[in-house]
Amino acid sequence: MRKAGRLRILVLAVLLVVGAWGVHFFYGWYGSGPLFKDTTFAVPEGATLASVAAKLEAEGIVASASTFRTRARLLGGSEPLKAGEYAVPAHASGSAVLAILQGAGGEVRRMVMIPEGMPAVMVQERLMAQPLLTGTAPTIAEGSVLPDSYAFQRGESRTAVAARMQQAMARTVTKLWAERARDAVPRSPEEAVILASIVEKETGKPSERRMVAGLYSNRLRQGMMLQADPTIIYPITRGKPLGRRIRQSEIQAVNAYNTYTMVGLPAAPITNPGKASIEAALHPAKTNALFMVADGKGGHVFAATLQEHNANVARWFAIRRARGEL
Repeated sequence: MRKAGRLRILVLAVLLVVGAWGVHFFYGWYGSGPLFKDTTFAVPEGATLASVAAKLEAEGIVASASTFRTRARLLGGSEPLKAGEYAVPAHASGSAVLAILQGAGGEVRRMVMIPEGMPAVMVQERLMAQPLLTGTAPTIAEGSVLPDSYAFQRGESRTAVAARMQQAMARTVTKLWAERARDAVPRSPEEAVILASIVEKETGKPSERRMVAGLYSNRLRQGMMLQADPTIIYPITRGKPLGRRIRQSEIQAVNAYNTYTMVGLPAAPITNPGKASIEAALHPAKTNALFMVADGKGGHVFAATLQEHNANVARWFAIRRARGEL
């Protein structure tokens, strides 16, 4: 009996130890973690569980890298870690941390927004102004970036983000070119972007895009000068606002962009046009309009004849005089 009693005591002791260890093992995985405030955590591309565990410990998100790694392998499932930046709440358990890093939610989406009509030089400036990106923004060809909002990761290179913007434009132009109207004036995807860039700069009113594209398409068909003011400004500012009235000498300047001194399209785009303006250039309104002038309400009034246009111009000047602008 003595021997049997000692054995029972030994077995009970082992069970108590194992049980205590089990409670500790499981509680340490599902219980509150040591992180004292919300934070973000980045998983680099190609990171291993071991390297991520060490980083989690260094940043105070888990108490022990080795313990986290062991529990993750035994209790965390087989989903791989996903590269990205994640929001980790205060006191997140080891289980919750692993789930977040496996893509169960909490990924931080950082965005850089390129509005329609932003010229290349300002795209470069916007990339350089984003402090979470790295490296120098590359030289960007005008018209090569699709205006949109782009997600990026902390520490990503500006070159990589610019490349995504350009890839998006290339895909969009390829698709829209394949769907172009049979009577579209542009003879190549490059010409479509050039015409779209003029449409983009000539009106800020979405409902007018196809009408403006129709007007300039008519002028191109008839061999008329486009006479688009933004093409005067582009060689001076590279697409940034001029901030003053256009001078007579600038109207008469001969260069690769000024459509007041040349017939046809400029040599290259004058901004980064949005998808809607490219669609308008390839699906212009069917119109006989050849002229347009501001209507005083943020849009334009269109005309098919010079006589009608001159009357519209006179009304526009009367509006400006009434406003004290002349």
